[in-house]
Amino acid sequence: MKGRVLLTGGAGFIGSHVADRLVDEGHEVIVLDNFMSGFESNLAEAMGKGTVRVVEGDILDRGLLSSLVPDVSGIYHLAALPEVRMGQENPADVWRVNVEGTVVLLEAMHGAGKSYDLIFTSTSTVYGDSLVLPTPEDYGPLKPISFYGASKIAAESIISAYSYSYGFRSAAVRLANIVGARSRHGVLHDFVKKLRSNPGELEVLGDGRQTKSYLHVSDCVSALAEISKHLDSPFEIYNVGSDDSIDVATIARIVIQEMELSSSIRFTGGIGGGRGWAGDVKTMLLSTRKLKGLGWVPKLGSEASTRLAARELVKGPTVSNNRARSVTRDHN
Repeated sequence: MKGRVLLTGGAGFIGSHVADRLVDEGHEVIVLDNFMSGFESNLAEAMGKGTVRVVEGDILDRGLLSSLVPDVSGIYHLAALPEVRMGQENPADVWRVNVEGTVVLLEAMHGAGKSYDLIFTSTSTVYGDSLVLPTPEDYGPLKPISFYGASKIAAESIISAYSYSYGFRSAAVRLANIVGARSRHGVLHDFVKKLRSNPGELEVLGDGRQTKSYLHVSDCVSALAEISKHLDSPFEIYNVGSDDSIDVATIARIVIQEMELSSSIRFTGGIGGGRGWAGDVKTMLLSTRKLKGLGWVPKLGSEASTRLAARELVKGPTVSNNRARSVTRDHN
């Protein structure tokens, strides 16, 4: 990607790290976020290093998207309702934001009448309970077991159709579990929060044998940067993850160690053969052979990623208000 970049969901966990990287590469960045799950403080580093315009607004606002898109040449689309459990509780909201929001963005791109480079953050949950591990990008049929995974498949398909129809260059990036500083959902965040509330015992949803790939956000961002250099076709799919996996019980022990506690661990037993919740994929490991063909290799495996992320979350600032006035925003 070159020139000015639009970053939807840029005040979120992964988005803010992408903003840091884009600024380091010399891009001007327009961050669009509605601050429902994003935090202004996440953007302090990027704001301090380069040109970042922060626009408070919704991905479903057609007028706003139509005003922002003509000013950029590249787009990172991360705006979404980001959590599987949230999607199970509110499937209509997940569809509206993750799918209809993507259509609004694509319509704005088409209406601008020019070519764009687009990177879309999808998810490993599109594969559901894959029968092939590590799972390659051409695995099928895709049978998601969560509304979140289903919404991401739908968005991928729509992006592919628009890209082939209107000359965009795009990639859907199917992410493993991404962890690190600024994360405010997911297993590590939940464990730290629970242990701060009750240092004596850690409740773990499921049987503890859920085994998945975890990748530190620094490796994730470097993968996205590499993919952005190879947007040579209308639509490609890339898996992004570590080369190994780790079970939830081990993650629980890592968090307890990093918090310097001696907590006991209580497993709830879960549902559906030990899943933590409805829609929880119990075993996940992605093949990253395609991405490695571009020259990318993760620096950290699953255990190292989770340990570093746990340390960052334990020692990092505690944010209780996502509307702390740490940056200047446009209001639309």
